[in-house]
Amino acid sequence: MENGAARPAPAVIVAIDGPSGTGKSSTSKAVAAKLGLSYLDTGAQYRAITWWMVTNGIDITDPTAIAAVAGKPEIISGTDPSAPAITVDGTDVAGPIRTQEVTSKVSAVSAVSEVRARITELQRSIAAAAEPGIVVEGRDIGTTVLPDADLKIFLTASPEARASRRSGELKGADVNSTREALLKRDAADSSRKTSPLAKADDAVEVDTSDLTLQQVIECVVTLVEEKRAAK
Repeated sequence: MENGAARPAPAVIVAIDGPSGTGKSSTSKAVAAKLGLSYLDTGAQYRAITWWMVTNGIDITDPTAIAAVAGKPEIISGTDPSAPAITVDGTDVAGPIRTQEVTSKVSAVSAVSEVRARITELQRSIAAAAEPGIVVEGRDIGTTVLPDADLKIFLTASPEARASRRSGELKGADVNSTREALLKRDAADSSRKTSPLAKADDAVEVDTSDLTLQQVIECVVTLVEEKRAAK
């Protein structure tokens, strides 16, 4: 090395996919923060466009109506893992997009191919602009959005473990009804025609059922560091 300067770590694009309740968001944010990478929650973008549709009175049961306005809202995602921000037409929607109303409608909006094309384009441009590299979490990142990602990870967990975690997040939620809702969402996401929830052939599967969050984070950090060292 000239002047004894350390060579900066090569940029690395990490795709983390998996269903709800597997620890995906917590893991992705922590890994990005630990390794100095940008972070993108793609689910928040789909929630954001769903929030916009609901707020503007678009008929969520009509794919044609959804498709017609898919290009209208301006969605801007911050990529700081310690404070991921998201705005729609200049309005901070980080809180509103987590409501039950949005959660119950996001699968229907996400299934519309025009919506997916719009959001996928947005996600690819954000990943391309992330100089140090980025951790992108979602459901179709390794298969559709970033098929050339340096590292693909697919997090899984038993329905019971996922329901327990998610009902813990949603204070006072019933574990059984949460489990049913998660399985219903899985079925909708896995069976949609456009970019279904699926594990990429070259993804590393990590079952988080019996792991603490810290163990999952350490596992993923190790995988990323190995990938960076090999670049």
